[in-house]
Amino acid sequence: MLLLHLPDGRDAVGVERALRAAIGTLPDELRRSLTWDQGKEMAHHARFTVSTGVQVYFCDPHKPWQRGSNENTNGLLRQYMPKGTDLSVHSAEDLACYARSLNNRPRKTLGYMKPSERLAELLAHTG
Repeated sequence: MLLLHLPDGRDAVGVERALRAAIGTLPDELRRSLTWDQGKEMAHHARFTVSTGVQVYFCDPHKPWQRGSNENTNGLLRQYMPKGTDLSVHSAEDLACYARSLNNRPRKTLGYMKPSERLAELLAHTG
């Protein structure tokens, strides 16, 4: 899981810049696609795709089942940031801590492996 810190708000330019930086931290094998909900913050998705090679797909409006892992992650993040929380009070370090915690938490969908363990396993096979 990658969480983006957006200190200047969530305008399209800032989101595209933050996404580009975040995706750049991933191994090539994990830079395939990004699924996003509808939103004006992704107005520069084509620029993102051209600069990173990562295709962006958008879910249909009012169909949260098309982004199930995102909905599940949002639920998990609510343990740290309840709905309605002012997200600007959370620093980049806070977000990194939340991501680290959730990436080291066993998940039923992964056979009770931690996401960090599963990622290491997948990367070991890419050699």
